[in-house]
Amino acid sequence: MQTIELGRTGQQVSRLALGAMQMGNATDEADSVRILDRYLEVGGSFIDTADCYEWWARPGSRGGESEELLGRWMRDGGRRDRVFLATKASAVPAYSPDLWAADGTANWDLARRTFAGAGARTLRDALDGSLRRLGTDHVDLYYIHVDDRATPLEETLETLAGMVEAGKVRYLGWSNVRTWRLERIRGLCERNGWPLPVAVQQQHTYLRPKAGVDTASIVDPEQLDYLRANDDQTLVAYSPILKGVYDSADKRGSHWMMADYAGPDTDARIAAVTEVAAEAGVTPNQLVLAWLLHQTAPRVVPLAGPRTPQQFEDALPALDVKLSDDQLTRLDEAGA
Repeated sequence: MQTIELGRTGQQVSRLALGAMQMGNATDEADSVRILDRYLEVGGSFIDTADCYEWWARPGSRGGESEELLGRWMRDGGRRDRVFLATKASAVPAYSPDLWAADGTANWDLARRTFAGAGARTLRDALDGSLRRLGTDHVDLYYIHVDDRATPLEETLETLAGMVEAGKVRYLGWSNVRTWRLERIRGLCERNGWPLPVAVQQQHTYLRPKAGVDTASIVDPEQLDYLRANDDQTLVAYSPILKGVYDSADKRGSHWMMADYAGPDTDARIAAVTEVAAEAGVTPNQLVLAWLLHQTAPRVVPLAGPRTPQQFEDALPALDVKLSDDQLTRLDEAGA
């Protein structure tokens, strides 16, 4: 697997990151270990988790299952030094029995109103908890998971800087964040000598959100422009294939993620993906991963989050796809 520099740090990470969100819940321990071992086998190193994964999977959970599983896996095989390890804080909701309905489904409206946030004490406690579950004395990349606009940025950034100075964190990242906030973060870091976040983790795929979509989580044209102009921050793209909608017309017609994308522009881009995928001899899902891997302005690290070992195997052919200039142009120009 090829590598890419994270920001302008000199740190190389694998070109395809592995998301461990479902590990320890939807993906059981045995299958999780198979995926993780296979990822190392093909040259992967960049593994992503969070302290909140997956509180919503079962009533009463406080999250941490993914970190605990990764801690066991790294310890059992002495694998910590082979992994560039990322985790996140700020998105564990305050405990309430009302976080789950009677049928066990999560109450996301309540969760979003009670996220832990990025205050100094909250972050210090969250990091110590993550280090304990992961069984390590440091994480390589530490994200603010959900941008917290109720806490002064100065408080958050100074706290994060202290974590870096203490050696508990090597690099910083931010997720689910608007572009103006990234610019404000940049200014504060420059003025105060604090370390700048070098990774921006956002939802990003080949499809473009439809007009009127207003969310801090999905990359928009302004954010792409910002990241092109500031290549000291690398875009880490979560949900790069939108739960696999590119391979399935039925899924595109029914999956909740399509609510932000459905429309004529998406129809045209699906047609372009289908056509180029046939030419390249891969599936549309694989083609979209390959297209992301070809992006240079800004550079993109797709974050694959397979639920099963087969889903992980299905993603691997994307690493070997070479798209011509003509194919890239046709993909880029498709749609409105």
